Amino acid sequence: MAYPKYVKVDNIKYPINTDYRVAIECNRIAEDENIGDFERVLALIYTLFGEKALNTPEHYEKLLELAKKYLLCGKEYKNENNEKPDMDFIEDMPYIKASFKSDFNINLNDEKMHWWEFNEYLDGLSNSELGNCCVLNRVRELRNLDLSKIKDAKERDRLSKAKERVALHKNNTKREFTKEEIKNMEEYHKIFD
Repeated sequence: MAYPKYVKVDNIKYPINTDYRVAIECNRIAEDENIGDFERVLALIYTLFGEKALNTPEHYEKLLELAKKYLLCGKEYKNENNEKPDMDFIEDMPYIKASFKSDFNINLNDEKMHWWEFNEYLDGLSNSELGNCCVLNRVRELRNLDLSKIKDAKERDRLSKAKERVALHKNNTKREFTKEEIKNMEEYHKIFD
């Protein structure tokens, strides 16, 4: 499979910075509540597509749409059950690195890898109910464990403590925008109307 290396808007090609670390940084930017909405758009466009894209504001809206498609690896994101994430690229990077090393003998510290390839490897990490799985998937299974199904009180307590140790620290709830932020977003969108 050929991974995308550029996007095209109005016959202008914008190269994509395809390294997986750049996509993870884009994810961090998108979730950072300390960055204003307009600044977030600019940061995402610049980080993923570079200065050339930043200098063409008439393409911002389309570039943002293409960035989202690229970051989702060409797939449509569906979280119909509003499930809490069981993994975070930044918090779980030590687990991800250890899992890539144990399963594929890939040292992510030394590896420049396309974001889509990185996700293919991530999806292919060992995962077995028999206990033969990578550390990342063991942590994810623990995070998703329904403690109410554990009958033994001692075992439930032990697993509860283990679950707390590997819990994600981020607040993964959807934030509400202030009236001022909504007004600023509306003003921003008027630029493209």
